[in-house]
Formats: sequence, C-alpha cells, structure tokens
Amino acid sequence: MGLGSWESRPIHVVLGNEACDLDSMVSALALAFYLAKTTEAEEVFVPVLNIKRSELPLRGDNVFFLQKIHIPESLLIFRDEIDLHALHQAGQLTLILVDHHVLPKSDAALEEAVAEVLDHRPIDQRHCPPCPVSVELVGSCATLVAERILQGAPEILDRQTAALLHGTILLDCVNMDLKIGKATLKDSHYVEKLEALFPDLPSRNDIFDSLQKAKFDVSGLTTEQMLRKDQKTISRQGTKVAISAIYMDMEAFLQRSGLLADLHAFCQAHGCDALVAMTIFFSTYNEPVRQLAVFCPHAALRMTICGILERSQSPSLKLTPVPSSHPNLQAYLQGNTQISRKKVLPLLQEALSVYFDSTDIPLGQPETEGVSREQVDKELDRAGNSLLSGLSQDEEEPPLPPTPMNSLVDECPLDQGLPKFSAEVIFEKCSQISLSESTTASLSKK
Repeated sequence: MGLGSWESRPIHVVLGNEACDLDSMVSALALAFYLAKTTEAEEVFVPVLNIKRSELPLRGDNVFFLQKIHIPESLLIFRDEIDLHALHQAGQLTLILVDHHVLPKSDAALEEAVAEVLDHRPIDQRHCPPCPVSVELVGSCATLVAERILQGAPEILDRQTAALLHGTILLDCVNMDLKIGKATLKDSHYVEKLEALFPDLPSRNDIFDSLQKAKFDVSGLTTEQMLRKDQKTISRQGTKVAISAIYMDMEAFLQRSGLLADLHAFCQAHGCDALVAMTIFFSTYNEPVRQLAVFCPHAALRMTICGILERSQSPSLKLTPVPSSHPNLQAYLQGNTQISRKKVLPLLQEALSVYFDSTDIPLGQPETEGVSREQVDKELDRAGNSLLSGLSQDEEEPPLPPTPMNSLVDECPLDQGLPKFSAEVIFEKCSQISLSESTTASLSKK
C-alpha cells in the first residue's frame, strides 16, 4: 500500500510517559521496532517521545545514547509534532502505553484508544485502561521489552536494539548494584541474556559510567531547566507541589546565583505552591548521596510538609537539617539513601491531606505570621494515626504511587501549539527509521 492511501491506514502509536527518561524513550523505540518487525506489513507502528522536541536537550543521557547508537534525533517524532487527538477522532489511532498506564487529564479522551499497556509500576485500578495490561515490578521497563522480544521473536533482535536495552537496564538498575537494591532477578537475567547474544556490547561499567555522567551533567543549564529536567507534580484541591530531581550537591545548588528569585519564578510559572528538590550525586567512592530541600512561601504548608518528612518512620528518611540563609526554604541531608523520589511521593500526598484536614488558611498569599511550628506539630500529632495507617508497615517498601506521578499532570505539550507533522510525513519518517536501523545493523556485522 503506498503513501497515497494513508488516510485510511491505522496508526499504532507506542507512547512513553511524560518524563521521557531513558527507560521511557528506549522502551517506546524498542517495542515499536519489535511490533513493526512481527506484524503485517500494512500496519504502521510509531514510537512517540512524550515531550516537546525542545525538551530533549534537558535529558543528557537520552541525547548521549541516541548519538552513541547512531539514531539521528531528526528521525524521532515528539509529542508536539503529532496530533493524537485528531488521529483518534479520525478513527486511525491505537495507543500502546509503555512505562506508565494512566493518561493525563488532557488526554482522557484517548483512553478508549489504548490497546495495550506494558509497565513496571503498581497498577492504579481506578484509572487503568480496559485493555490487556502487562505489569511486573522490575527495575526497568526495558527489561519487559527485552523479554517480549526474546520470547516472541529473538531472531529480529539486532545489536543496535540490544545495546539500547542493555544500557537502559544498567542505568535504571544502577549497574545491578545489590546494595542499591533496584535490580530484580529478571533484570539481571535479561542483561546477561543480551550480553550472551552480543558479546561485543560495551562493558557494564563503561556504559553505566558514560550514561550516568551524561545524566548528571547539568553544566550550562539554568536553575529553571534543572528543576524542569526531571520533574513530577502532585496536587490536591488546587494546591500543587512539584518534586524535582537535581543531579548535583545541595550545597552547590543553594549557592547558585539568584536562586531564591529563580525558585519563586519557577513556582509562579508552573502554578506550584511548594517545590521539593531532591538532590543526588555520587561520592568519590561511588556511593550515592541524597539531600532534600523544601521551598514554600506558605509557612503552614511548608511546616506540614517538613513535619511529615521528618517524622516518617515508614519509610524513615533519617533527615538532618542543613543550615540555610534562604527564607521559605528548609534543607536536609538524607541519611537513608535508599529512599528515592517515588518513595517520598506518598509522604507528600499525605502531607497535602494533613494540610487540608488541619487548616483553612487560603493559599492566596504567603502567611508571615500567626502560624507557629507548635501549632503545626499538634496537627501532625492529631493526624499521626491516619498517616501511619495510610503507609505500609513494611519498612523497606512503602506503598508507591500507583503510577508515575508525571502521568497525573494537567499540562499537555500540545498546549503550546499545533503539531507540524501530517500522517504522510509520519509514514515517511518510519521508513527512514527502518532504513537507518537496517544500515546500522549491516555496518555492525561487517
């Protein structure tokens, strides 16, 4: 079937989550590759990166890996370049979700187009699409894609796709470090399987170190870009809290020029009432160091968030306050380095619940007086039983948010303008991607 009859052809879009981290991007690319190779020729599978094209430079590991694997960025399709809603209204769209299973509110109309889900997060039954859902709590969604390929059609796996999957699993699972505890037996199994099939893959240490360095490279980024680089959002009753991962030492972050003005501007631009920055870097002994800061001009909300985080026992963050000269900001050293952002998110959700249960203070303007830490402490004590009952009694694994919280944001990349690509251009790009893959695969065999 030629491009001239594209109007009647269905388009199967493989869509990652809105964070578009390396796992989400590679899972979309690799699964689309597999489906295209194992389905009837007339079917078109399009991997879509769920961010604007202009956002890609903020994801240094993605950019680095695409260059290393020889996939030109120009061949990729981004969310602001394809109108999924128009395709759905035309009856042409089928969605396959990877690395998430809940669409944002702005995409609620697309839920009926979801045909399959492949995710590695706990399921939120309230919002899960009524379609085949494959979920397994492994360290990387790329592991599940590797499993699908190697069990379904191992003969189609080329070195380029294997390298993408291999490096992504290693980065997600922190080089399979048992002390970190992110890698499962299945993650380890498929890393070993890929290495056995392609013995010339880069060594684990080399590719992990390269990706880690690229991911943590924030040189040249503004404070706003650093906060936006890896951001998730939660909200309740119109109050919004942003949680950003910052890849540098907290002391250096707090010393950035104009930081306070930048934090205020970020919260105003993104409609946030509070911002939680979780920093992570690695010591000279390659040990993770985690720190945390809460910025909020609203005293009662800030003290509620800080109180919940400080008092939490399940999990215990083991926070030690760090002196800061910035008003409206409280910083901490996080003693328990195994507690990542996804394990802090439920605590922040609970903090919002406690805040609304304990105060009627509007968030229209910052409170500068009349709210004491003692008052907040009393409210936290009163809410203590509900907090503990809402969290797991398992110290090692508190309840995770049912889906990546970036999947619950209200914003949509399409808000900034109409997409530029027609379906005909999409088909042409798919042909170019296939050609690029074939050329790379043939070169790697020589």
